[in-house]
Amino acid sequence: MTEGNEIVVGHVEAGVHGRYLLRPVEGEAPLLVGFHGYGEGADSILQALLGISAARDWHVASIQALHRFYNRRTRDVVAGWMTKQDREWAIADNIAYVETTLAALTDRLEISGPTVFAGFSQGAAMAYRSAAALGPKCQGIMALAGDVPPELAEAANWSRPPVLIGRGTEDAWYNEAKWEHDEALLQGLGSTVEACVYDGGHEWTGTFRRRAADFLIQLRG
Repeated sequence: MTEGNEIVVGHVEAGVHGRYLLRPVEGEAPLLVGFHGYGEGADSILQALLGISAARDWHVASIQALHRFYNRRTRDVVAGWMTKQDREWAIADNIAYVETTLAALTDRLEISGPTVFAGFSQGAAMAYRSAAALGPKCQGIMALAGDVPPELAEAANWSRPPVLIGRGTEDAWYNEAKWEHDEALLQGLGSTVEACVYDGGHEWTGTFRRRAADFLIQLRG
C-alpha cells in the first residue's frame, strides 16, 4: 500500500487453524507439552518426549508451529515459530495459540499433577514464553539446545518454575556462554536451574532423556 511516494506497512488479524498431536493415557495424569524446533513438525518432538521413560504414564502433547512449509529435500511438511519480521505480532499470536491449545487439552483430558513444557532449539523459547504467559499453570520447563528469549527478563507473570537445561558440548549455537547467561537470568527470576551437559551437538541424546526422566519424577513427587 502506498500513500504518495511512501511505502506503508499494514497489519490485519487473520484466523488460522493450528495442529497438535496427543498421546493420552487412561484416567488422571500429569501433562507434558512439547514445542519443536525450526524446520521440524509436531511429530518430531512428540517422539522425542515419548522416548523419556518417565513420560509413559503422562499425557504427552506436541504443538505444531503455525507457519508451515515444505522441507526442500524431503518434501515433508515442517514449521517454524517465527522470524524477526513483525516479531512482536508473532509472539502475541503464538502465545494466544498456545493458550487456546492448552484450554482444549484441559477440556479433553483428565489432568492431575504438574504441567511441564518442553522445548527443543527454537521451541525452547516458546516453552519459556508460554510458561511466562500461563504463570502458575506451568510447573516445570525442560529446555534443550535453545536459549531464553530476551523479553523473559521483564516477565511479570513468571511463577518461578524449576528449569532443566540441556546443552551439548559440541553445540556451536547454544554454547556455554549462552547457557551461563540463561542460568543467571533464570536464577535471578527465582527459578531453580539444573544443567545437563552431554557429549554431542544440537540434538536429543540418551543422556538428556535420562536426566529429563529424573526431572519429571521429581516434579511429580
